[in-house]
Amino acid sequence: MVYRKGEVQIYVLIYVDDLLITGSHSDIIQQLLQLLQQHFPPKQLGPVSNFLGIQVSTTAAGTFLHQAQYAAELVHAANLQHSKPVQKPISLKPSTSSDSSSPFFDPHHYRQLAGSLNYLTITMPDIAYAAHKVCQHMHSPTTADYMAIKHLLRYINGTLQFGLPLTTAALQLRSYSDADWAGDSSDKKSTTSFCTFLGTTQISWSVKKQITVAKSSTEAEYRSLSSATSDIIWIRCLLTDFQLSPPTLTPLYCDNTSAMAIAHNPVFHARTKHIEIDYQFVRHHINNGEITLHHIHSEDQPADLLTKSLSSSRFQDLRFKLGIRSIHA
Repeated sequence: MVYRKGEVQIYVLIYVDDLLITGSHSDIIQQLLQLLQQHFPPKQLGPVSNFLGIQVSTTAAGTFLHQAQYAAELVHAANLQHSKPVQKPISLKPSTSSDSSSPFFDPHHYRQLAGSLNYLTITMPDIAYAAHKVCQHMHSPTTADYMAIKHLLRYINGTLQFGLPLTTAALQLRSYSDADWAGDSSDKKSTTSFCTFLGTTQISWSVKKQITVAKSSTEAEYRSLSSATSDIIWIRCLLTDFQLSPPTLTPLYCDNTSAMAIAHNPVFHARTKHIEIDYQFVRHHINNGEITLHHIHSEDQPADLLTKSLSSSRFQDLRFKLGIRSIHA
């Protein structure tokens, strides 16, 4: 909810019976709280420190969002609080033990952990791909699937204090799009991912398996471009509502030159007609002056972390590029 009058701007975030109020004038905020007090009995908890399980800490660099308490409770629920931490959330080599394909004895416990891990990605996008993978097996988990969850929880146990810093910088919107073509060995479907930054802060990201099988890496990458474009348009509209309209086109970075060529090519060839809807969508927003495509080398593509399992060094390098830090850093 947004209230704006003259130079006064008030923002109210409501979720069921939890309210978060901020704005440009503290006196007006106090008047609003007094009005609410006349009609409701709100409990005022002062400056925000925890909202819906998301902790808000103040550091020398600014505001820091994390879920250390929630993550610790999750690790404890799996009885892994004394486990040895690992350096990345998903193993490059899946389990090959003789009983790895047998059904896990407690599917309910698996589903509880998987759902909770998905909520943890709010401030830990570095585990988004691993959480995405374990959530795909909630209907019928195996012993190998549970071992994957334990591996992820061991990573979380070593990164409890990690989260997203909100730093002061020029509010330039930019986005990165990537895809892992036919990355799922079971059905050969591709994984779409993108991450969007406002200034130096990552504000949006997504990991999702594509609905249909892509016939080429170009098609998989182009579908990812379309998803990233949708996210950019929504964020640009949101910023406009906050009177922070982006002054320039939003750069969208992609490491596939063929997908970029299709976006700029007004001639549609027969073999690419099956992605014509995505083509028209991306092309429309390029022509409208809302996005501009830029090539980025695969080694510098931060969204790569959201599409596949990586080596420890590569993972930690991209985690840094995504802006994920320890609160003590």
